[in-house]
Amino acid sequence: MKEYKTEAIRNIALVSHSSAGKTMLAEAFLHVTGATTRLGKIEDGTTVSDFEDEEIRRGISLSTSVIPVEYKDVKINVLDTPGYLDFVGEVISALRVADGAIALVDSVAGVEVGTEITWQYLDKFNLPRFVVINKMDRDNANFKKALASIQEFSSVRLIPVQLPWGEKQAFQGVIDLLTMKAYKGDGKTVVDIPAEYRAEAEEARTALIEAAAEGEDALLEKYLESGELSPEEIIRGLKAVVRNVSFAPVFVAAGAAEIGIIPLLDAIVSLMPSPAEIPTPVAQGKDGEEKLPASDAGPLAVYVWKTTADPFVGKLTYFRVYSGVVNSDTRVWNQTKGVEERFGTVAVMRGKESFPMKVIHAGDLGVVPKLAETSTGNTLCDRAHPLVLPEPEYPGALYQVAISPKTQADSTKISPTLTRLCEEDKTLSWHMESATGQTILQGMGEQHIDVALRRAETKFQVNLIASEPRIPYKEAITKKGQAMYRHKKQTGGAGQFGEVHLRIEPLAEGEFEFVNDVFGGAISSSYMPAIEKGIRNVMAEGILAGYPISGVKVSVYDGKEHPVDSKPIAFEIAGREAFKLAFMEAGPVLNEPIMDVEIIVPEANMGDVLGDLNTRRARVQGMNSERGHSIVKAFVPLAEMLRYTTQLRSMTGGRGVFRMKFDHYEMVPPHIAQEIIARAQKEKKEE
Repeated sequence: MKEYKTEAIRNIALVSHSSAGKTMLAEAFLHVTGATTRLGKIEDGTTVSDFEDEEIRRGISLSTSVIPVEYKDVKINVLDTPGYLDFVGEVISALRVADGAIALVDSVAGVEVGTEITWQYLDKFNLPRFVVINKMDRDNANFKKALASIQEFSSVRLIPVQLPWGEKQAFQGVIDLLTMKAYKGDGKTVVDIPAEYRAEAEEARTALIEAAAEGEDALLEKYLESGELSPEEIIRGLKAVVRNVSFAPVFVAAGAAEIGIIPLLDAIVSLMPSPAEIPTPVAQGKDGEEKLPASDAGPLAVYVWKTTADPFVGKLTYFRVYSGVVNSDTRVWNQTKGVEERFGTVAVMRGKESFPMKVIHAGDLGVVPKLAETSTGNTLCDRAHPLVLPEPEYPGALYQVAISPKTQADSTKISPTLTRLCEEDKTLSWHMESATGQTILQGMGEQHIDVALRRAETKFQVNLIASEPRIPYKEAITKKGQAMYRHKKQTGGAGQFGEVHLRIEPLAEGEFEFVNDVFGGAISSSYMPAIEKGIRNVMAEGILAGYPISGVKVSVYDGKEHPVDSKPIAFEIAGREAFKLAFMEAGPVLNEPIMDVEIIVPEANMGDVLGDLNTRRARVQGMNSERGHSIVKAFVPLAEMLRYTTQLRSMTGGRGVFRMKFDHYEMVPPHIAQEIIARAQKEKKEE
């Protein structure tokens, strides 16, 4: 593969709901341009995009792959993203480095939930976009119906630049409104528009010219005067309205049948911006914000958008050069981590195949193996000219599992393996839950976690088991309590003696406070650390149901010691047992984590969602509507939200989304607390 300068590069993300045909469209691009000798098939596992074993096994894309397509001396870096909602983090990473997007819509299904969600991200990134109504050769394909479904939903105006030449089995090509020609099959055969489509094409072309005229004041004046624009002026105007995202051109295709491919490639080259034509990115420099024009002569600014473990090559780091150039065998500075990295041979990827390059120019996407410290979201630059490029915001994790090792050998590798998985995927995170002693892995849904665990097995040779996590309850008290305990042990030889009197009360602020209120030396102050240690140990273990105790103030006010038999261990035991007795006197309760939840659903599903929330002990804080969607805000116990992702999807046909974050702890209702305590005691007996 040859080198391409900034002006001859297009970075385009393919986005849509799952199974709208992104992978096969990328496959058709490669085949039509001669990069491959035959068209791969998803069911055979032979596509260039889906090369991982897990993708072939499931028949869906699980991560974004880079497919460079060389056409008319331009390199189109096609980013084939997953459509399944659990892998939205991959879509966000791809959109972060794309300069434009193609949203695919199934000609039968119309706009589906995955398209709606990715379209919102296109709006967030303000990306120029095309719409491709794909699979026009399917039974029941309906161009007008599919187009209407997007028009109804989109905030950006849509303008068809092609009409289908036939539909369903009769779909044989596209009628292009820019050239007013009909393109048969893949688009290499050009003929006049058939007579029966002429009137419709003329009418649609008028609307197209009007849209193009909005691109420049001079074009609008000319159009209002003469009612016509030259082909070059139409392209110029369209280019402007695409780039300022006031219009999205609509195309038609059948990717798997290779129909409509060449006209679509022509449009990408002529209408989509090169990295030199996008709004200038801004980085955080030493002296504040710094603009980065896409130029080889600019300061080095490289953004790492994806890292992945390859069983043969080791770690692969995917990057985009925003400014400057990246050469093979150089040293670069990782400003995010504050370390120097050595670049070996840089390359461009096409699926799993790599093409070594001497240099990667500004605006291009590349890959480098075996970087030690660099992870997704890092900025690489010159040490003398530090820069940090902004990271996109990723959605918070919604689905949790507890992770345990399959064998003793796996247990030592859990921590580094989970860290590596979370470095690769920004929507995965893990932590140790001190209240339950479990290792918790968090992701976007069941499939997401399942794929992460399979990756751990295949790429890192670590076998992990997932189970439903225990809720991190906390034990607390509601009133004052006091108790005394005497520890006396006399079994010949040195004895043990310690007596502790203490009071406890709820602590409004903080976890624990220990006060020595002993006057007159009933207990030497040297024994106080031992008493405190005993109490802290009990607090960590819990008394009611084995959960940590918090929010307690302890005052030791009296006791006794023996001149010979008193030892720190005796006072540790006395402190521990006195605390247990006082705790049971002080109105003990269980507290549970309460989540701040925001649920966004289509208005039609609002009743079902509210009814379901009532069964989850939710306290609704507010509701409002926005563009056909209802937004519910509520406080809900974490215990009721563990598998909400799956349930909300089934209730709303996948259209409902939610966000949640921890807010505070609250008392568990007594009848539920009794069940939890009884279950904990039963488990303790079985041990």
